[in-house]
Amino acid sequence: MKLYGLKNCDTCKKAMKALDAAGQDYAFIDIRAEADVAALAPQWLKQVDSAKLINTRSTTWRQLDDATRALAETDPAALLAANPTLVKRPVIETGGQVFAGWTKDVQAALGA
Repeated sequence: MKLYGLKNCDTCKKAMKALDAAGQDYAFIDIRAEADVAALAPQWLKQVDSAKLINTRSTTWRQLDDATRALAETDPAALLAANPTLVKRPVIETGGQVFAGWTKDVQAALGA
């Protein structure tokens, strides 16, 4: 299991704590420093809708101009590659599946 996120992200910390408590093994990958979002985003978008993968509530999103925001509809992979902090965190890859965010559904699917 791979967990992509940011070290200072509260949601990522909650996810890691819950996975630890459930005895799940995972590798944490910092999305800003260690992940190749340009290569990962197209793969993630095959399984997760762009509306669920792009964090439109983030500070980064609010700072984007309208033309750049429009990429969310036309080329979401390029938008995420250019702005890795727009990825809704955490993104979890396990068993060929991809999950974005730390919702009740994700927690149930992962047994956490």
